[in-house]
Amino acid sequence: MPEPFHPEQLRPLLRPLAAARLELPAVQAYRSFYGLDLGGRHAGLDHRLGSFAAGGYQIAVQLWAPAEPRGTLLLLHGYYDHMGLYRHVIDWALALNLAVLACDLPGHGLSSGARASIGDFAEYQLVLAGLFEQAAELQLPQPWHLCGQSTGGAILLDYLLTDGKRSELGQSILLAPLVRPRAWAWSKLSYRLLRPFVREIPRRFSENSSDAAFIDFVHNLDPLQPRNLPTAWVGALAQWVPRIEAAPRSAHSPLIVQGEADMTVDWRHNLEVLQDKFGRPSILRLPEARHHLANESEALRQRYFDFLREHLA
Repeated sequence: MPEPFHPEQLRPLLRPLAAARLELPAVQAYRSFYGLDLGGRHAGLDHRLGSFAAGGYQIAVQLWAPAEPRGTLLLLHGYYDHMGLYRHVIDWALALNLAVLACDLPGHGLSSGARASIGDFAEYQLVLAGLFEQAAELQLPQPWHLCGQSTGGAILLDYLLTDGKRSELGQSILLAPLVRPRAWAWSKLSYRLLRPFVREIPRRFSENSSDAAFIDFVHNLDPLQPRNLPTAWVGALAQWVPRIEAAPRSAHSPLIVQGEADMTVDWRHNLEVLQDKFGRPSILRLPEARHHLANESEALRQRYFDFLREHLA
């Protein structure tokens, strides 16, 4: 395991992505720590780490671009996550000769904001709009495919149901997308009881992947892991769920991958909602897969990567 990097040393160094070409030691340490130094696997790779402003936040953003990409994947991570945990998805997309543009959500990773918190899920749409602006500014090749894990999937779901009209868009990939979390009724009751008294509660780490090395890294080694669950985020989710469940149907046909051993989201309910909201979604259900599909075992990742590759060909 590489020596830990220090986030507080890296955040002030982030510059606009178009100009973020310097290989600073702090950036190199970050890439090495998270296994994102993929230049040895993909010749001629343009890899930049920078930032942009959106919704009052300074958003950390990262680009991996092959010499002549045939399209682009815009990637959004899940709750408590950050870009550093998505090397498997990034490596897979690069192997398909896609550029990858990803950002840390507010309060996550190297982005600003109260840790793991948000005032309103509408703020996430401002970040997604900023990511689109970055793709346009960098003239990243079309089509622009979208991919979101869990809360990242919820952000894309929100976009597809309420806007989703950009001509640049290709496929939309939802990995274990969040609509309702598991035991949502109990979570809402707990939120109402706790809200007047506490602003956050200690996070309960779960074994949301069958990859033991990933679980150990997230639980014990990752310096960017939030350690608390803010009640503000739960309140924002409580406002978002009924709005998204009441949204009109969409003509989009996303690609949905869902593990049936997922103990984080209410996946049966969520799939019913998604099948109602979209005309012809393509759904792959993996009986053995848990929630964190981006970091499931190699065998399970290969199964859904094969499924996705067929639709991106």
